[in-house]
Amino acid sequence: MTSSRPNRRPALIALVIVSAAVCLGLGWWQWERFEAVGGNGQNLGYAFQWPLFAVFVVYAYRKFVRLEDEDPEEAAAARPDGPTEVPLDLLPQRHAPAADATDLDDPEARQLLEYNSYLAELNESRGTDRSTT
Repeated sequence: MTSSRPNRRPALIALVIVSAAVCLGLGWWQWERFEAVGGNGQNLGYAFQWPLFAVFVVYAYRKFVRLEDEDPEEAAAARPDGPTEVPLDLLPQRHAPAADATDLDDPEARQLLEYNSYLAELNESRGTDRSTT
């Protein structure tokens, strides 16, 4: 990078300022609506929410500037080269099936077995022709 201060894109700065001002204005408007006779809790919630949007706009711009100033070689050196290994106990274990499909005493298992054999017969009778005609 050059030693001079990089251009911070004046249009982007103006957009951030206008966006933050609009969000703060909407927060003020919602506060006024809350204090009015017909105001309710929803207006109060929005009155607190709009300033948070304004703070987020400024935060996102600051993060963008920091990422833009970051040296690509330093960022690449900080990242690991290979994939990150996931611990085996991190994910929940799969449950074993409750009933075996080959148990012929169970009517549901028998019906499932018959249905699967019916589907296999249909598949064999169609052959390899997968056309829709």
